[in-house]
Amino acid sequence: MAYDVTGRLHEIFDEQQVSEKFRKREFVLEVQDGQYPEHIKFQMVQDKTSLIDPYKMGDEVKVTFNLRGRGFNKNGQMIYFTNLEAWKIEPAAAGGSGGGSYGGGQQAAPRPAAQNQNPTLRAQPSAAPIASDDDNDLPF
Repeated sequence: MAYDVTGRLHEIFDEQQVSEKFRKREFVLEVQDGQYPEHIKFQMVQDKTSLIDPYKMGDEVKVTFNLRGRGFNKNGQMIYFTNLEAWKIEPAAAGGSGGGSYGGGQQAAPRPAAQNQNPTLRAQPSAAPIASDDDNDLPF
């Protein structure tokens, strides 16, 4: 399932070449959630790592992402990972009704499948995954 969230770019990290076949890039989005802001880290993988290049810290953007999770058995103990894989970034003003406000305004209500109290986070119909699980050689 795909989600989107609107916020302000708080930090942008350099691209990392994890293995010969896999590269990633991370960034942090500051999302206003009630009285205190949330700092949420996203990752982009493979050919999506350059999506953030046109933006700089402080820009207000709308990020569309997939929620990804995997288990990895390490020495007989299961370890679980959860990632927010961004696959689309656009200026916040282009993203929605009301100009994509940064704050607690009533920007977009969650769709029925998403039971989230954050008005800046909403579910979208399923989108194609960034890459299939067979496209990388990660152990998780």
